[in-house]
Amino acid sequence: MSNPLILKKYSNRRLYDTRKSCYVTLEDVAGMIRSGEEVQIQDAGTKEDVTAFILTQIVLEVAKRKNSLLPVPVLHLIIRYGDNALGEFFDKYFQKTIQNYLQTKKAFDEQFGQWLDMGLDMSRRMPEMMPGGAPVNAMMEMFGLSGAPAAQKERKDRDAQDTSDENESGA
Repeated sequence: MSNPLILKKYSNRRLYDTRKSCYVTLEDVAGMIRSGEEVQIQDAGTKEDVTAFILTQIVLEVAKRKNSLLPVPVLHLIIRYGDNALGEFFDKYFQKTIQNYLQTKKAFDEQFGQWLDMGLDMSRRMPEMMPGGAPVNAMMEMFGLSGAPAAQKERKDRDAQDTSDENESGA
């Protein structure tokens, strides 16, 4: 952590912000972290680093309000195997997995936004590109799809012309 905000935890469970010289709540600490602040929490008496304990407490408080944090089977595994199997997983993979997820989500959101912008731009430009009719009908006609009313009319006219030509030649 580069230059983290130092908070002191007192025996009465209160947290003290050493920069602002005031007491803060767990919710305040969560807000600091959400805004990008790095925090380090020390026990005021022993100087022991209790950051992980307090941050876990914050996560559990949020989970208590929502009545869920992890699926029940995962909680069973955590209790069953404790530090043995899961400690290595959390140390090696968990943080990287969450970081990769957040990077992928951000990239997907950006790409999806670009697609939406491109679609909106296309909708605005379509009348300019195909004057003289509804853009959708013009597009369908361009590809010869039968769903376009103009294309259906043109086919009917052609069929009628073919039928009259056959009748004239057969008579």
